[in-house]
Amino acid sequence: MTLVEEALANNPDLQAAESRWRMAEHKVIPARSLDDPRLSFALSNYPVDSFSGDETPMTGKEIQLSQMFPFPGKLGAKEDMAKQQALWFRGVYEDAKGQLVQRVKDAWYLVYFQDQAIAITSENIAILQDFIRLTETRYEVGTGHQQDVLKAQVERSKLQDKLFNLEQQRITALADLNRLLNRPVATPMDAPKNLTLPPVDASLQQLIELSRSQRPLFGAYQAVIDRYQAQRRLKKLDYYPDFNVFAGYRQREDVPGDPVEGSDFVSAGVSINLPLWQGKRREAVAEADSGMRMARRQFEDFRNRVDFDISDQYAQMEKNRDLVELFKTGIIPQAEQSFEASLSAYQVGDVDFLNLLDSLMTSYRYQINYHRALADYGRSLAKLEAAVGQYLDPAFQTKLKPE
Repeated sequence: MTLVEEALANNPDLQAAESRWRMAEHKVIPARSLDDPRLSFALSNYPVDSFSGDETPMTGKEIQLSQMFPFPGKLGAKEDMAKQQALWFRGVYEDAKGQLVQRVKDAWYLVYFQDQAIAITSENIAILQDFIRLTETRYEVGTGHQQDVLKAQVERSKLQDKLFNLEQQRITALADLNRLLNRPVATPMDAPKNLTLPPVDASLQQLIELSRSQRPLFGAYQAVIDRYQAQRRLKKLDYYPDFNVFAGYRQREDVPGDPVEGSDFVSAGVSINLPLWQGKRREAVAEADSGMRMARRQFEDFRNRVDFDISDQYAQMEKNRDLVELFKTGIIPQAEQSFEASLSAYQVGDVDFLNLLDSLMTSYRYQINYHRALADYGRSLAKLEAAVGQYLDPAFQTKLKPE
């Protein structure tokens, strides 16, 4: 199982988002269902002086069943509202999967960079330790300077401080990665020693267009708009009455002199509410209209933010790819050659120690910057994937958007 697959299977925040979606889905059937019927029982027309059931012809025990029927179309509108709300939470859940993948990759690339930086820094500390012994030996025999010893010791201390910071940053990044995987935060993990740059063949405009169909939140925002449209339809239907249909049966006792000789009664009827107060209904319709305008503006803002994120991360990715190539094929080989040349010249006395030290630290910085650019390329690609909503990096073998 890849790290991405593990995160998608175990991350508790993602599981909570899925539960919110499922919870909203379970509201669809209740929304389209009738209210429960009402069953009532009454003791009717009993004399208050005797409470006897056989003194008056109208006395009896009555049972009644009633059912409320909304005006046609109301239940359909309620069902549509619940469905669109469920679609919103589904889109949020699907988008959260993409965001989780991006965060896992981001933390993973940080761990990679810190591993490389720690290894390079440790190697250069060892080189400086050799330089310190060399300068001390030369100083003792009178061919070197004390300032060379002190300068080498200062640079070693600076790198040691850098190493401490990198180790602390790796602990933090690893804890964040383990948290996303729902592992104990101190679980060890090794990042790969080498990275390759997965190519992205699509153009910027193609990625922007692809996001319209692949980014789950685009469909989710449309569901919000549709929900408010269904809400408006429901509030317009509130101008019409609902119907309450009822049927009753009264059981009567025999009463002396009763012309119908204690026959039971049946009754049936219908009642409606009177939608007289138009002001509150106008406000309810206006509320739905405002909700639609709000949802459309939020949708437009989201679309603009997605376009910006794609454009920004695409530019960052292109820059880091060019930097990686520049460091790999030009700057680092030249810096290493410069250091080797300075070391050879120093050994025969043609270059002073400060120039040699500067050459070493320059090579060190370029190596660090190379791995930083390599990790930043992967991080930009991960952010680009999350913004587009489409799997682009084959290294993890997991799609952002499910089939």
